[in-house]
Amino acid sequence: MNINNNKILITGGASGIGLGLTERFVKENNTVLICGRREDALKEVSDKFPSVITRVCDLSLPEEREALYQWISDEHSDLNVLVNNAGIQQWISVSDDDFFQRAKNELTVNIEAPLHLTNLFINLPSLTTIINVTSGLSFVPLTKVPVYSATKAFFHSFTLSLRALLAPKDIEVIEMIPPALNTDLGGKGLHDHAPPVSDFIDAIFDQLAQDKTELTFGFSDAMAKATPDELRNTFNRMNAIA
Repeated sequence: MNINNNKILITGGASGIGLGLTERFVKENNTVLICGRREDALKEVSDKFPSVITRVCDLSLPEEREALYQWISDEHSDLNVLVNNAGIQQWISVSDDDFFQRAKNELTVNIEAPLHLTNLFINLPSLTTIINVTSGLSFVPLTKVPVYSATKAFFHSFTLSLRALLAPKDIEVIEMIPPALNTDLGGKGLHDHAPPVSDFIDAIFDQLAQDKTELTFGFSDAMAKATPDELRNTFNRMNAIA
């Protein structure tokens, strides 16, 4: 992927990894569009980076996903990069009274939304690249976030298939595989111990410059290369299983 002179839509681009991507893509001379549910968060980004184009959009609703695509098709038909970044992480137990409702929300935002957007955006004649943000937990789940881990494993598998399916259309599919980073994903303070987003962004842009299509960092790099025994041992260690 050429990291300069693109027009890029980043879902969930106002916070966490999405914000890190927004800042760096702007710095690399790209036109960046971001969407998210919170208008105040989007305004903070546009105040800091006036060139960033924002749109309020609740990706949990299919009609809003369709409206997002129609807006892009009508007003930004030269958009060539879609970044499926938006996601939610629920710290839940299968025995919780509200488990199923919260799990359904994760499935909708983490799986249904990016699949729907992908299906819509491949109709843009200008589209050249799709970047899917998965997780190191795609390879080894954390039982405190069982549904999140499963959604990312699904999305990792789908991304592998998508890369092959879109090759005849000359649409490049890149998988961005972050480890836990110091963001508010899952709740404030849960990841304060983790590496900063800036370190991850630097690493994945170095890999983009090398034309890599699987972008890893730290824990996610180790898990992507791990043997079955290493994955099993990591699972047991992460989840305190003797």
